[in-house]
Amino acid sequence: MPETLSNPRPWRDSLRRECALLWARPFDLAMLSWVPLLLGLMVIWSFAAGLPTRLPIGVLDGDHSALSRQLQRMLDGAPGLALSAQFSDEQAMQRALRAGEVYAALVIPPDLARSIKHGQAGQLALLHNAQFSSHSGLIQKDVRTVVATLSAGIELTAREKRGQSPLAAKEAFEPLRSSLGALYNGALNYQQFLATALIPALLHLLAMVAGGWTVGRELRDATAPAWLAASGGQALPALLAKLAPAWLLLNLVNFAFWLILGRLGLVPEGTLSTLLLLHGLMIALYLALGAAIALAGRSLRLVLSAAGFITAPAFAFSGLAFPLMAMPEGARMWAQALPFTWVLQGQIGLLQAGLSPADLQATLGGLALASLALLMTACFMLPRLALRPSSWGRR
Repeated sequence: MPETLSNPRPWRDSLRRECALLWARPFDLAMLSWVPLLLGLMVIWSFAAGLPTRLPIGVLDGDHSALSRQLQRMLDGAPGLALSAQFSDEQAMQRALRAGEVYAALVIPPDLARSIKHGQAGQLALLHNAQFSSHSGLIQKDVRTVVATLSAGIELTAREKRGQSPLAAKEAFEPLRSSLGALYNGALNYQQFLATALIPALLHLLAMVAGGWTVGRELRDATAPAWLAASGGQALPALLAKLAPAWLLLNLVNFAFWLILGRLGLVPEGTLSTLLLLHGLMIALYLALGAAIALAGRSLRLVLSAAGFITAPAFAFSGLAFPLMAMPEGARMWAQALPFTWVLQGQIGLLQAGLSPADLQATLGGLALASLALLMTACFMLPRLALRPSSWGRR
């Protein structure tokens, strides 16, 4: 090992070979450079609005009173809603909902104004598609706010007519109040919440595929002896030089993403270097994992299948889309075994929960140790498999 580290020639020759191979393979180069860059930019652009606004809803007005018209004006004035359809009957409303022309429809019953004038409660019905949880949640929130505001105004007016002062009416109407304060991401910015999480999800998938593809292809094409010979038969320079171009390119792409997000004000001051280190270790770990599985399985098809199995659903198990504590025990154990889960929790802590870089020392150390263990495992297998003809040619 000391001789390996002190002699630069195996490293130089191996790295020259890998750079030449990558340059000769435009598809591989694209998948590590401009393709992830383009995909990430599309993700950032897709959530540029931050918070969805002007979501289309419709109204089936069975009352046609001044009160129902006031309710519709208030709905259309809510920042998250756009009153885009007036339905004449229930069949037209159902067709619009099924066709996706509106995300929700509010049904105003006949004689709503008369019932309220007689002191009876009016009942509004909001029909929405809960399958679209983001749309549905935002629409319900805004409709509930509008209805509550209108209802409070009606009640306060009625109390004032009965002789109560405006202040006394307000105090009697709402004797108990709650104060809700969001500690993190109070603006519900989807670019901060979702776009920043999808970027490492994309990069860790590409990293594992790249690690498995570059190593598995050497075995498949029976070029593993030439790969090992370029480093003078030394496994460590051969493996690190094999993975280094992918690691460097993916980190450059990641750096470009976070520079953009920093300009958008989504990266707190003093956290960028720690964030880049966190992602750099994540990329190294998944590159090493892909390489180790390719060598252990001696099959390109196997490692690509494993990469899809491990990385594709990792976002669903990360705890961002569905709470970890609400998962079944088996699903929670699998989620906690995935490095991506810990990376995403560390990232969210840095960007939104006010964690300091020192708070991530355990996560960073764990990622570094796991990466080192996988690299050493792959280095142990490489000399034995690279020179064994039975390991070559498998798909």
